[in-house]
Amino acid sequence: MPDLTGKTALVTGSVQGIGFAIAKAVASAGARVALHGLPNDPKADTAVQAMLDAGAAQARYFAADISDPDQIDGLMAEVADWGGVDILVNNAGIQHPAPIADVPRATWNAIIAVNLSACFHTMQAVMPEMEKRGYGRVINIASVQGLIGSIHKAPYVSAKHGLVGLSKVAALEYARSGSKAKGGVTVNCICPGWTETELIGPQIEARAQQIGGDRDAAIADLLSEKQPTCRTSDPAEMGALALWLCDPVAHNVTGTQIPVDGGWTAQ
Repeated sequence: MPDLTGKTALVTGSVQGIGFAIAKAVASAGARVALHGLPNDPKADTAVQAMLDAGAAQARYFAADISDPDQIDGLMAEVADWGGVDILVNNAGIQHPAPIADVPRATWNAIIAVNLSACFHTMQAVMPEMEKRGYGRVINIASVQGLIGSIHKAPYVSAKHGLVGLSKVAALEYARSGSKAKGGVTVNCICPGWTETELIGPQIEARAQQIGGDRDAAIADLLSEKQPTCRTSDPAEMGALALWLCDPVAHNVTGTQIPVDGGWTAQ
């Protein structure tokens, strides 16, 4: 496990699911953890305590609607005052499946704003300082949908493909920052497939009802359409991968897209 003592990590969308698991992983390595979510989120206090229990040097919750660039500016200024950002994990995302013909303009704009534009704004705010320090990690949570197409997900797929492209550009621009000893500045995408979060619960339950109520069988049946292993990933697995990417030993792993998808994108 890398020692992240003295490092500060900002993880957007981190009160549950993949974001929470990644935040907990970096907390376990001694980082200061800046959690993020919407204002008045009832899970905020519990999430902060979970970070402290996991070993975070400090933990604090920062509220902002990151579909609004002005609120992003405020968020990044607050975190900078708290100690800056050594590790940025852009995890927050929204989705609204619908055929192209039925996607409202406001929905398109919101999904692009949260899933892509917000990542650009947070990266722009912190990467110059990472370069000065000689160490920085940007981990963008894309998706298999950032590598392939999928019907009824035009805004989401577009945003995630854009995030992959943005990450490649940033990785190249900062490739010579820092050194092997310091760890350099890297930018990578993690691309999860089916992952066991609250978001997929309703789909699993619906399929279980269709095939007789067996949840494990429902997962295997649901995943057989896409994911060859027919096994979901656990959010903690994304946390373990993100934590490894934070280690200075990963200084030459940059500009990558790492699928955690049971072979989905290998087909």
